[in-house]
Amino acid sequence: MDLFIYIFAAVFSVLNPLGTIPIFVGLTQDDSLAERSRISIWTAVNVFVILMISFFIGKYVLTFFGITMDALRIAGGLIIVNSGYSLLAGNFSKRRGVNKKVADDAQKRNDIALTPLAMPMLAGPGAMSLLIAFYQDYPEYTDKAIVCGAVLVVCLLIFLILRSAHYLSNLLGASGIVSISRIMGFIVIALGIQYISNGVINMLQTAIVK
Repeated sequence: MDLFIYIFAAVFSVLNPLGTIPIFVGLTQDDSLAERSRISIWTAVNVFVILMISFFIGKYVLTFFGITMDALRIAGGLIIVNSGYSLLAGNFSKRRGVNKKVADDAQKRNDIALTPLAMPMLAGPGAMSLLIAFYQDYPEYTDKAIVCGAVLVVCLLIFLILRSAHYLSNLLGASGIVSISRIMGFIVIALGIQYISNGVINMLQTAIVK
């Protein structure tokens, strides 16, 4: 249960679906309730598929390019810290690649569930590197099942949050969403720094042994 809570908290914080509410509301303001539900569920499905691909295949992609896990932890940690800082600074959408041009282009699309909602807003490079690191950190099959279960629960929450985005937007207001995002940002920064420090310590230990 401790592992499940840790994985859930880490993935939920990095993805931060609450920070996606304003973007979702803006992109779906002219859509029907049924269409919003469809976009919500397909966004959650796409996020789950992207994260599972990263979790199970990411390690082999790194091996193909000769990238070590410690290098990934440092690079991923930097991306996660950057995402966390953007949450604290209130620049979440810009740092996730959703600027005005991207938003205008998304408005013209028939389906926005994959881009920009699932990727890069939710399942961005930071989240994908986090899942790749989890595969290395938890080699036991039971642990991997727990990771998959935690990610599945996060994706279910993504669906529920996006499905209720217009209601939550009215309930929390812009200031409420920003406040929650900034709290998430602090947690995300701490998580990123932890991954960077782990990568640096492992590299130094490897260098000393050699």
